[in-house]
Amino acid sequence: MELGFFTMPIHPVGKDWRTSLHEDRAAFLLADELGFVEAYVGEHTTDAAENITHCISFIAWIAAATKQIKLGTGTVNLPNTHPAAVAGQVAMLDHMLDGRFIFGISPGGLATDAEAFGSLNADRPAMFLESINHILKIWESEAPYNIKGEFWNISTETQMELSIGQGMMTKPLQRPHPPIVVTAVAPFSKGVTEAAARGWDPISANFLLKKWAKTHWPKYVEGCERAGRVADPANWRVAKSVFVADDLATAKEYAFGAQSPYRYYYSQLLTKMKKHGRTNLFKADQSMADDEVTLDGVLEDCIIWGTPDKVADDLLALREEVGDFGKLLYAGKDWTDVELGRNSMILLAEKTMPIVNAALGES
Repeated sequence: MELGFFTMPIHPVGKDWRTSLHEDRAAFLLADELGFVEAYVGEHTTDAAENITHCISFIAWIAAATKQIKLGTGTVNLPNTHPAAVAGQVAMLDHMLDGRFIFGISPGGLATDAEAFGSLNADRPAMFLESINHILKIWESEAPYNIKGEFWNISTETQMELSIGQGMMTKPLQRPHPPIVVTAVAPFSKGVTEAAARGWDPISANFLLKKWAKTHWPKYVEGCERAGRVADPANWRVAKSVFVADDLATAKEYAFGAQSPYRYYYSQLLTKMKKHGRTNLFKADQSMADDEVTLDGVLEDCIIWGTPDKVADDLLALREEVGDFGKLLYAGKDWTDVELGRNSMILLAEKTMPIVNAALGES
């Protein structure tokens, strides 16, 4: 099992923005130093807690400071941006990273973002599909372009001057395009099937209950079979909230205590899900009333915590429950205590994962 990193950072509202941005940067650089194979960052425009507003810009900021880790958008919320802009930005970023780029995409899930961009009542899934189809068409085509759709039309025909390069759109370094991943948050996600059928791979979100993450693999297999491709568990990424400490008392307090960044993280998410009618993500029994879903219950199911040995046992139990998956994505949280936040990643990489992989018979 390989180790990766995924953050849709949720920092305390009012925390100095420069501090949180540099903290997130430090987490990515630490992941690179520790041998994490890939790392993803999310984006939201209208959230003071989830305050990375443009994941492509963030990756460009840290690209030159990383050495080996693959960096991914987690995700570009495609309905919020013109597809020609995304195609050009991603193509350049892939070159800046010498091909160490993974293209994570989604329709976006934050209602205030949709409202701000004027798409709250639009068919965002349709916008998402049209956008990625336009982007892929740009990358596979040569100028002049004349790509038509319901939401966007892209043309350089009338103003091009190809002899000097005007009207031409750049291609990514990786051909035909960088690997594409989608984040799956719904139980029995149909999106996982459709993504797999197109050659894309899933990330099961860290705020999904274990029993619902388990439902993604059969949907992935279904899509792969439709496309005639092998459903390889190595391509399934499962994100998980993990905290590792040198002793159990410290681990438990940092994961569940009143000042826990993990408690703050899931309090934010649970509040948002309840407001927008998506509490089912946190329901082990879908017949439960929304009021029956408690923060403590969510924390118990969603967080793996403890000493390196205990976390190794719990990760093996997770794999036994949800099935074989190739990459564990450590979900980033606010570094309320910088030393504990850093040490958790170090212990996971240097102590826990060797135990896990020895048990699995993997290097």
